Amino acid sequence: IQKRLSAVGVESTEDNRRDYRSMMLSAPGLGEHISGAILFDETIRQKASDGTSMVDLMKNAGILPGIKVDRGAKALAGFDGEKVTEGLDGLRERLAEYAELGAKFAKWRAVITIGDDIPSRACLDANAHALARYAALCQEAGIVP
Repeated sequence: IQKRLSAVGVESTEDNRRDYRSMMLSAPGLGEHISGAILFDETIRQKASDGTSMVDLMKNAGILPGIKVDRGAKALAGFDGEKVTEGLDGLRERLAEYAELGAKFAKWRAVITIGDDIPSRACLDANAHALARYAALCQEAGIVP
């Protein structure tokens, strides 16, 4: 959102981000074109200025709320140029809370770089393991991975 707000000369404050999201999610007919949207932690907890949660605005529009749960791709130790996605620590508890807040699905990003001699088996295994744990924890929480 910061790029969109900056492009029109608006400061990216929490209130401005909230107002932008509220305006967008309240647009008539939005749910006819969007079936689901991935939210960040700030957004799933946020309420419009009238007190309606962003999740409820989405549900009212017929849009399924999802949540980004990974914590970003970081360098894989010992494997130059390769990455592993972090965020499994505390994921069970975060998913339970996100389910309570209304999340129906979750997103986890795995970055696999293709190049000379990469990806390595270790990189593929590390990311596959993280994806499998993420998916199992999502299902345990009643959230579609």
